[in-house]
Amino acid sequence: MSRILVIDDDPAVRAAVARVLVAAGHQVNQAADGRLALEALRHEPVDLVITDLLMPEIDGIEMIVAVRQQFPALPVIAMSGAIPNADLYLGIATNLGVRHTLAKPFNAEKLLHAVNQTLERPDSQ
Repeated sequence: MSRILVIDDDPAVRAAVARVLVAAGHQVNQAADGRLALEALRHEPVDLVITDLLMPEIDGIEMIVAVRQQFPALPVIAMSGAIPNADLYLGIATNLGVRHTLAKPFNAEKLLHAVNQTLERPDSQ
């Protein structure tokens, strides 16, 4: 079981991602934006961060930079929706060192594959 922080300003997306991860046996914390996520990370360490890229307060790109500075070993998966320039944002996230990117909408299988690869576990676990 891994501890995962899911960051997305859309409560429905956060809940859907959390539901899949909990069903796969992970412990999930949630945050609505990067500011709340950074606060949560300072109080409760996690094994993985999954962050949306376009959010209020601190967006996903700023979040990735902050994680790299404050928690350099913490792996990050970036996700972004069907918005103009989504590929550009996901590319920037890749250049900043995220382990995987997910273009919304994605299914549970793609999410779990990215999580398992990032945590270096076979998909069957």
